[in-house]
Amino acid sequence: MADAFFETDGERFVPTELTRGPWDPDAQHAGPPAALLGRAIERLGGEPDGQVGRVTYEILRPVPIAPLMVEARVLRPGRRVELIEARLGDVEGEVMRGTAWRFRADPVELPPGVVSEQAPPGPEAGEPTDFFPTGQSVGYHTAMEYRFVAGAFLEPGPATVWMRMRHPLLAGEEPSPLQRVLIAADSGNGVSASLDWRRYLFINVDLTVQLHRLPAGEWVCLDAVTIPEPTGIGLADTALYDERAPIGRATQTLLVGERSG
Repeated sequence: MADAFFETDGERFVPTELTRGPWDPDAQHAGPPAALLGRAIERLGGEPDGQVGRVTYEILRPVPIAPLMVEARVLRPGRRVELIEARLGDVEGEVMRGTAWRFRADPVELPPGVVSEQAPPGPEAGEPTDFFPTGQSVGYHTAMEYRFVAGAFLEPGPATVWMRMRHPLLAGEEPSPLQRVLIAADSGNGVSASLDWRRYLFINVDLTVQLHRLPAGEWVCLDAVTIPEPTGIGLADTALYDERAPIGRATQTLLVGERSG
């Protein structure tokens, strides 16, 4: 079994079976490629104390479990804030794109009580939970650890779950705090499914993650709700936490439809 989500082959990144998503056995869950693009964004020059405040991903087509190339560039340079773009592609062209605002972190003295110090019950309050059956023995669903403190897989409605990586993004590299958030944040629509996944699809075409603080520690909490509409459009809205307090928010625009067959 693979020991990381991706392996390197020269300048290419080769996804392992740990990236496999629940919808298509030949396609990745969007979390690992989102984290891979986040890695490129945070490693692109800039201020050594720079912090990503927002990153938005466009998922242009299913991300294949095949060798991928990553490139990143600064779209709008600046001394205090800069806009960065990262692209992910295979031999057929671009599959996913991320744009991020990166800020220079400057200490600011804030009055007491402005910063929230509240978080949901911690991961120790939940029991380890298996992902819903996907038909595959190995994939993203086995590469991540889940502990629900409200709701559950296959239980329609809002849910609160702690997640952490069982494996590094790349072999031999310690995942950064940003990577730990991005690999988990794309799961909001899955953990808070309002519809039965056996009858319906609710696939996100994008992902936006806004972070006012990076997480401390391995665990990231998703407090998520999914809102489908009879128009076939939906939204997943997820509050993000570490074990101390809120860290940000994630949203996903969803394509909702009935499965064929």
